[in-house]
Amino acid sequence: MKLIERISLKTAVKCTSLTACVCAAAIIGTVVIVNLPGKEDGQGGYDTNSSRGVDPVFQADADNSDGELIETSAESALGKNAAFNNKSDSSASSFSASNSNVFYFTYRIKKGDIAGQIAEKFGISTDSILSFNHIKNARGLQIGQYLKIPTMSGILYTTKKSDETISKIAEKYEVDASGVASANNIAMNASLPVGTTLFVTNAAMDWAERQEINGDLFKKPIKSAFRISSHYGWRNSPFSGGRSHHTGVDMACPTGTSVYAAVSGTVTSTGYSPTYGNYVIVHHHSGYKTLYGHLSAILCVTGQRVDQNTRIGRVGSTGLSTGPHLHFSVYKNNALVNPELLWY
Repeated sequence: MKLIERISLKTAVKCTSLTACVCAAAIIGTVVIVNLPGKEDGQGGYDTNSSRGVDPVFQADADNSDGELIETSAESALGKNAAFNNKSDSSASSFSASNSNVFYFTYRIKKGDIAGQIAEKFGISTDSILSFNHIKNARGLQIGQYLKIPTMSGILYTTKKSDETISKIAEKYEVDASGVASANNIAMNASLPVGTTLFVTNAAMDWAERQEINGDLFKKPIKSAFRISSHYGWRNSPFSGGRSHHTGVDMACPTGTSVYAAVSGTVTSTGYSPTYGNYVIVHHHSGYKTLYGHLSAILCVTGQRVDQNTRIGRVGSTGLSTGPHLHFSVYKNNALVNPELLWY
């Protein structure tokens, strides 16, 4: 009887040890499986050696606390300019000593501030703050940063042609020409050399420019759940392992997921490339164009007008790709742009 008990005990210990080993192996195996790159880890797209590289597909398409206030001269916000080289002897001058209509205050950003709220606080347009401070990314404002707050609404404009006049500029922005002339202390018929910077009173920014600055120009081309498997910019190439510049954003999601145009435009190219597989290129206003790559299906045709509700393709893994995902690239005037700074 004691022998049987000893054997049973010995067997039980062995069984327990064996069970523990099997369980541990199963757990480890599960962990390994979970962490292995799966289909949702799709990456791909074109990589360059610099952020200024030209994508061959795009090239082919182209060929085809309270803030502190300090009253200051508005002149320094514009920089030195031949049209505004007169300085006032007063501590708070404007464009010229003889006609001080535009001043600005210096405001220090505090926690919770956004451009719109600051503009409302001072009774001016948000465009005024964005333009006067040459802000290109409203999301990049930092606590402690100083902003120039003009005392009236308007935007900065720099002449591009030799035949531009106060009247033509005012007509372009649909504002009163006499107000622009007065604010800048310039005669209505004065000659404006190319590169002259003016404060155009009561003018508003172009819609696309404002949306770009606010990061609201594009909608994400994937409306369902996705994961960014590779951001725009420098990365270790999933193919070579070397350091390279990724020209877009990889949005990993299941094959067949609907892809939409990020903003209204015209389809200028569809096709297949060894890198992007099935792709679509859409041209938009203000010099923008977008590329949608690795599609499993193309649902649009060249010349078609599309908007943000137009389904232009389906996610796939065609071309140079490690799994199903959408490669989304943005160019402005043929220069690469980070899509994540423009979409919402």
